[in-house]
Amino acid sequence: MVEAFAVASGKGGTGKTTSTLALGMALAAEYDVTVVDADTGMANLLFHAGLDDAPLTLHDLLIEGREADVADATYERHGMRVVPCGTSLAAFEAAEPGRLREVVADLASDADVLLLDSPATLASKSAVLPIVLADRVVVVLQPTIPSLSDGLKVQEYARSYGTGTAGVLFNKVRGDLGRVTDQAERYFGGPTLGAVPDSDAAREARSAGVPLLAHAPDSAAAAAYRDAAAGLDPKPGEAGGVADRFRSAVVPDRP
Repeated sequence: MVEAFAVASGKGGTGKTTSTLALGMALAAEYDVTVVDADTGMANLLFHAGLDDAPLTLHDLLIEGREADVADATYERHGMRVVPCGTSLAAFEAAEPGRLREVVADLASDADVLLLDSPATLASKSAVLPIVLADRVVVVLQPTIPSLSDGLKVQEYARSYGTGTAGVLFNKVRGDLGRVTDQAERYFGGPTLGAVPDSDAAREARSAGVPLLAHAPDSAAAAAYRDAAAGLDPKPGEAGGVADRFRSAVVPDRP
């Protein structure tokens, strides 16, 4: 089985990368999980996962002429396979976004769950392709109306390409969600997966270069992520068919 989730937000600062790794670690207790930093322009998952010295990254797989196999840029970390992306501007400019289809197709043959840490914008082909490739999108939001508005744009675009909504995950929550929950349930196509409290542990984990669930597994934030992961309920899919779908996906124009 394999299902691909895009973890997206519509804007930066929501804790999307922290959430991607936390959901990945939680799901890895039951599934074979591969996490991909698909934010090729503003990558930072490598810093969160302690992979800032990785010799090969997703960029090497996306640049035509580079001799690198997917396995060479895949690293075992914290019970998951992780494909980080580099931070070089020159590599970003040389990368061909459409090649992500083949990378994801290769990864699909050896995973139950793919988590694509997606860019915080919808302004380019490289930014929207992870959402197009995914089966469902997890929308990570802060509990504010403007953040809901940004997330709805992500959902609208995802739906236009047949990508479903796995649910909404509120992050950096202080106090009660109030009417924001009602608004989310009214407008989003999936459930509210959870509310992750604002946490010093999450900030400390980022500084340490370790995923939250490894750094502070007993924290309230870690417990909230585990509950959210339990609500995802990955759907079975035949790996060969999923891989073929990835390879044939239409590379979208800029929205």
